[in-house]
Amino acid sequence: MTILKSEQILADSTKSFEDAVQNAVSRFSKTVRGVKLAHVNSQSVTVEGGKVTSYRVNLQITFEVEDMPSKSEAKADAKVKPAKKG
Repeated sequence: MTILKSEQILADSTKSFEDAVQNAVSRFSKTVRGVKLAHVNSQSVTVEGGKVTSYRVNLQITFEVEDMPSKSEAKADAKVKPAKKG
């Protein structure tokens, strides 16, 4: 059975909304494996002096939750030692 979880995040870009979305997904994927979906909840811009200075997105990112190894699998993994070099 697959379990999915989602987190809400904010990201921005000085280039475009699309770039802000890519920044968010790329950064989130560096620390969370199994990203499956990103839904844009909202978009906004910051303005200074009558000009758009950044594009912001609020995303809901969904990812797959990994199974934890059983106690017996964890013990077996702990017994495996790396090969010696040389």
